[in-house]
Amino acid sequence: MNNSLKAIILAAGKGTRMKSSLPKVLHKISGKALVERVIDSVLEINNLSEIFVITGHQSESVTEFLNNKYKMRSGSGSPKRRREGGGDDGQELIFDEAIKTVLQEPQLGTGHAVFQAYDYLKNFKGTVIVLCGDTPLLTTQTLQNFIEYHQKSNAALTVMSALFDDPTNYGRIVRDENENIKKIVEQKDANSEEKRIKEINAGVYCIEWEKISPAFFELTTNNEQGEYYLTDIVDWSVKKGLKTCGFILENNREIFGINSRQHLAEAARFLNTMTIEKLMDNGVTFISPENTFVSPETKIGQDSIIYPGCVIEGANIFGENCVIGPNTFIEGDVKTGNNVKIVQSKVSNAYIGKNSTIGPFAHLRDRVEINSDVRIGNFVEIKKSTVDSSTNISHLSYVGDSSVGSNVNIGAGTITANYDPLSKKKSRTIIEDNVKIGSNSVLVAPVIVKNSANIAAGSVITKEVPEFSLAIAREKQKNIDNWVEKRINQIQSESKIEANST
Repeated sequence: MNNSLKAIILAAGKGTRMKSSLPKVLHKISGKALVERVIDSVLEINNLSEIFVITGHQSESVTEFLNNKYKMRSGSGSPKRRREGGGDDGQELIFDEAIKTVLQEPQLGTGHAVFQAYDYLKNFKGTVIVLCGDTPLLTTQTLQNFIEYHQKSNAALTVMSALFDDPTNYGRIVRDENENIKKIVEQKDANSEEKRIKEINAGVYCIEWEKISPAFFELTTNNEQGEYYLTDIVDWSVKKGLKTCGFILENNREIFGINSRQHLAEAARFLNTMTIEKLMDNGVTFISPENTFVSPETKIGQDSIIYPGCVIEGANIFGENCVIGPNTFIEGDVKTGNNVKIVQSKVSNAYIGKNSTIGPFAHLRDRVEINSDVRIGNFVEIKKSTVDSSTNISHLSYVGDSSVGSNVNIGAGTITANYDPLSKKKSRTIIEDNVKIGSNSVLVAPVIVKNSANIAAGSVITKEVPEFSLAIAREKQKNIDNWVEKRINQIQSESKIEANST
């Protein structure tokens, strides 16, 4: 058997029950679109050379999304997909699989959808795996096991199935007296006896293309839906005497398909439960798993504690002995060292060094780099900035487009004024090592505060501050003697005049 492999992902459906202007396969689960999760699982399969995504409803939106995610071109090209930190050794993995979109118009059923890729596959002699773009829980390991089972069995066609206590709405696997697969019957076409069958069609197929592809020319619409069913290739294969096998899935959750908002929420719960259970098995404590959401791409070090109310999306990497939450939102690409604490804060695309504390109510965003032993306190926002070790920014401050040195103390209410609304440009502020900035100060960029300088509270700094100097940029205080008494007398006099005039 030829071990070369291609994949077809069905993503043409309208998703009417979603009640949405967004194509069904672009709805998100744990921060990723449904079809994105399916593609990412397929991309990891051994010997994969091409993926065909069959589009239909709002094909332009789906194609644009895939192009942005995978840098692919419709109908041609071999994009490179880069995923940093994805390997066990932390090295960069680069995929060079071709992802092509193929339009199904009109949409005449799942068999018709697969047939749209025929022109690309007519000379192909290997295995094609077919799966749906709305089954985001399928894992690479399951797909790999499925393909290996198919190839070791020397089957022409293998169908993935599962055993459900309630098989309603699923196609049934019909077997003969010898337990060989005979055919698949859709729910709407099943008779009363067939509806009692518990083994259902998971909608995933391994096809030896050279042997099975002729079936697509013989499919008919002689069914309740008036469509070309992909399931009919099973009956065709059996009648042709080709070896047709079934692969029973152990974890039924993996084939959960999304057809409604309720399904989307249920799948998110399934995925979240699997993710958290795996992390707990690896030594992470979740105080309240049912009130915490973690993307499956996130890695968390041993002896870390995750408190309730946390939402952690993206390919994040946390060190050991970290404390996250409660009520913390992490997104994008966040990496931390060991012993980091993040409390009631939002962090996006940031690095946080060991022994640092963030929050409560802090906001780190847009490529922030925090070194070790740093304190970012309550109501502090850091954007596009670096903060070196042993620095404190403890209260009510904004630091944007800045480089902050080590052992710096920034007082409450300090602002780096980085934006010029007339030129619409942002400039950088540089604060060198050992600088002390008093409360309620404004640093108007571009500006440099040199090593070991001090800035007096309430200053507005517009020029470079030399090292070891004190900068004072505020009005000199003036005290007016007896001013309060004089002001009270003035008010009383004005009140009498007003009363007499009426």
